[in-house]
Amino acid sequence: MLKLHRPRARLRALAAAACTAALGATLLGVAGMSPAGATPAAQPAAAPAAAEAAPTTAGDKVIGYFTNWGTYDRNYHVKNIETSGSADKLTHINYAFGNVTGGKCTIGDSYADYEKAYTADQSVDGVADTWDQPLRGNFNQLRKLKKLHPDLKILWSFGGWTWSGGFGQAAQNPAAFAKSCRDLVEDPRWADVFDGIDIDWEYPNACGLTCDTSGRDAYGNLLGELRKSFGTDLVTSAITADGSDGGKIDAVDYAGAAKHLDWYLPMTYDFFGAWEAKGPTAPHSPLTSYPGVPTEGFNSDAAISKLKALGIPPEKLLLGIGFYGRGWTGVTQSEPGGSATGAAAGTYEAGIEDYRVLKNSCPATGKVAGTAYAHCGTNWWSYDTPETIGTKMNYKNEQGLGGTFFWELSGDTGNGELIKAIR
Repeated sequence: MLKLHRPRARLRALAAAACTAALGATLLGVAGMSPAGATPAAQPAAAPAAAEAAPTTAGDKVIGYFTNWGTYDRNYHVKNIETSGSADKLTHINYAFGNVTGGKCTIGDSYADYEKAYTADQSVDGVADTWDQPLRGNFNQLRKLKKLHPDLKILWSFGGWTWSGGFGQAAQNPAAFAKSCRDLVEDPRWADVFDGIDIDWEYPNACGLTCDTSGRDAYGNLLGELRKSFGTDLVTSAITADGSDGGKIDAVDYAGAAKHLDWYLPMTYDFFGAWEAKGPTAPHSPLTSYPGVPTEGFNSDAAISKLKALGIPPEKLLLGIGFYGRGWTGVTQSEPGGSATGAAAGTYEAGIEDYRVLKNSCPATGKVAGTAYAHCGTNWWSYDTPETIGTKMNYKNEQGLGGTFFWELSGDTGNGELIKAIR
């Protein structure tokens, strides 16, 4: 889009009308999107031998999403990952997003990705970009960050809430799609930056921003071809956390597709929000159910339990955390379940605000279902705090999950308050 870089969540109302007729499901998911950009002339790269993904060590992964559009309105750069202390605590970064168009993986924002020149004070290592260097932008800054942290892995994430519409076409020729992704991720200009690919398809055989009708097996077929193309490199996927009966988890063979993946990232946030303008108010990332929850199955434990019951190894499941809150205005009731008049004002979009802002502007006043909420004036917000993240980390350990991921890095405080609670 030409109005650049909306924050992660899209208003769900437009999609809800289409989805209600098709599935009658409430929308969930990650990621607003940044503008379309031109695809570079990718150079083919030899793919390593295919290998089925093996379960990895449980509990030790900490994965943060970094958005390319954050370099604009949010003024959040790769250097901030280092100066906040977050880089020391991350095991992986998911770079969001690449687009999916014409059945192929394509560049999301060429300027932010590899064209923007960084000055010395903006650069990770204090060295300014030159006009004639072959790679600039976020990709070069990520390369510098990896030099400081040799164990840090970076995956390029494709799709997201706005750009998932192209997956249906990609699924018609998954082998060609996989080759295009491999060629782009392994382009010689930045092949050393990325260690794999993350697929954020919202949602296979279900409704997201649009309704997908590619079929129950399309997702697994596409991931199978990606595994063949990427061999022993990382292949991961962010997926729905709709644990309701007949919900989005049931629409796809996630258990069958798991063999192609190193891990899943169930998006255990955005369960409720001010797209329901009049409420009832409800925490957007409850760990468990609670009396009065608007929709049963819309909580982290329901999603994790359902995915484990399908036979997916717990070490291939990560617990998702939102570094932001969702809120309403016109609220008189402090506890969840109150009525509202609309979405609370936010810095970038109504109804959503970063934790780094909310911790001061509307401090938490209560807890419910393993997360926090705040009632200040007539505004009502829900979000995670270091304390509630600690509760969720206990749950993650008890369940034997493979680790934690979060959306997204710029929502944390300047000293990495939330990621410290994870780590």
